[in-house]
Amino acid sequence: ANAHDFISSFPDAYDTQVGDKGAQLSGGQKQRIAIARVLVANPAILLLDEATSALDSESELVVQEALDNVLATQKRTTVIIAHRLSTIRNADIIAVVNKGTIVEKGSHDELMVAETGYYKNLVEKAERAERPSIASTSG
Repeated sequence: ANAHDFISSFPDAYDTQVGDKGAQLSGGQKQRIAIARVLVANPAILLLDEATSALDSESELVVQEALDNVLATQKRTTVIIAHRLSTIRNADIIAVVNKGTIVEKGSHDELMVAETGYYKNLVEKAERAERPSIASTSG
């Protein structure tokens, strides 16, 4: 989860007291430590429910790269529940759920050309939302 750098920057590194329930940690730091603990435990089945939701974009990218590397090198079943599509882009199988029903299933590439287009539509909406808009003014 790439937590080592920020843990090392604490006054006593890994021996730093962070308070009850990690009160002195940011939400993102808590989330990165939780992910690191799970990865060290190396479970046969891993469930990640919005695992990067408390992270800013930069931290999410770092953690996502670490997760991608771990998931690619360790044999396990991983179920990822996510609204941020970047979190699931490299999954072997993506299931798109609409109103409680799986409406599409496949890899990112397969879903980008699927006839129904649910996933493709979501990806395109997310990409449009990420692009900075250019405001025009007349004057």
